[in-house]
Amino acid sequence: MKTKKLSLLMAIVLAMILVTTSFLGACGPKAQPGQVLKIGMMTPSTGPVPEKGIPGQHGIQDAMEYINNELHGAGGYPIQVSWRDSAYDMAKVGTIVQDFMNEGDILFTTHSSSEMKAAQGKANAAGFPGLATFISTMNLHPALHIYGPTPDYGDDLVALVKYYKENIWKGTGKPKVALHLLSGSVGQGTLDGAKAMAEELGIQLLKEESHLISTTSEIESLTRIKAQNPDLLIISGVPASTSVIIKNAKDLGMYPGITIMCASASFTKSLVDLVGTDANGKSIIEGMYGVCHTVSWDDNVAGIAKAKEYCQKNHPADYGNMDYLSTWSTCLIIREILEEAVKSVGYDVLAKGDAAAWKAVEEQGIQKIKGYKVEGLQGGTVTYTPGDNRLDKYYRMYKVQGGKIVPVGNWQEAPLIKYTQYDK
Repeated sequence: MKTKKLSLLMAIVLAMILVTTSFLGACGPKAQPGQVLKIGMMTPSTGPVPEKGIPGQHGIQDAMEYINNELHGAGGYPIQVSWRDSAYDMAKVGTIVQDFMNEGDILFTTHSSSEMKAAQGKANAAGFPGLATFISTMNLHPALHIYGPTPDYGDDLVALVKYYKENIWKGTGKPKVALHLLSGSVGQGTLDGAKAMAEELGIQLLKEESHLISTTSEIESLTRIKAQNPDLLIISGVPASTSVIIKNAKDLGMYPGITIMCASASFTKSLVDLVGTDANGKSIIEGMYGVCHTVSWDDNVAGIAKAKEYCQKNHPADYGNMDYLSTWSTCLIIREILEEAVKSVGYDVLAKGDAAAWKAVEEQGIQKIKGYKVEGLQGGTVTYTPGDNRLDKYYRMYKVQGGKIVPVGNWQEAPLIKYTQYDK
């Protein structure tokens, strides 16, 4: 009898040990005071594109508050963000990136592809890994140390044209597609996609037009586009410049009429607000299409509730803004990257903030990420594929309805496009 009781007691003790061990393993290491994972992040919060930079900055602040307070950082260590305002001044970006490296940050982010274009020479040469929330072809090709948490602007172009041909185009032959492109990496990425895929997509590309980020009128360029009688106009810019083009197109009688679609950098609540409403209170861009790489604010997915909670608590003016949601999801991806790196190499390697730490973050963090769902905030899963530095390959089409940006289709995969001018 005593033997049976002793055996039962030993079994209970063993079970308790196993449960306790499992719990401690799940909790991971406990950070000591001062032990943090340091990263650098920049947004263009002043300068010519605050309508993108400010919501992006707020998304970072709120997401990191959520990550550190509720998810216990990454691998049990708080994430410490060194944030900088680039003011969308590319002359400042190189200095900011050097500061990030000097202060021991183990990866960095930019909000825009233009910031990353200015940063990537220095970062690639040093092996300092970076992610751009909005990314262009020229950031990713060739595939070096820069990564995109989502598809790029070339993928946007393909997505827009495919949706147009499959759901809107009623003509015969090849639809005539006009491009109005922001000078620099945003427009160039869209143009790269158009030139690489025009034949396969079955479209006639018209002579592209470009605009500056500070544009106040595009009447002349749109008059040239109008004379070519396009079926589809694709605008690849930022909210402010895109709003100018749309209002000018309306003034010229082009819209409503031709179909206008927007790439991801501009298709956000800021664009709807900037374009405004007509005399009847209806959004001027009601019915206009665009592509986005995150869910909408009304989607019923696991992660949207937390984004809403923190946004409404800290920055209610950003509610409904895609730039806020994009940096929020980028922060979650960074957490997953650092979680993998801590698991693989331990905190002490990363804490040094040197070239070995950067290499560990890239090879044992970024390149080990697989099947991460970003709490449902993006399509597909975040997975690194050798030779393809887009960590998520999925996009979704959206439309302005009732003054809000709402999804009009399911998530679609963007296959890797081979850009011969970069990949040699």
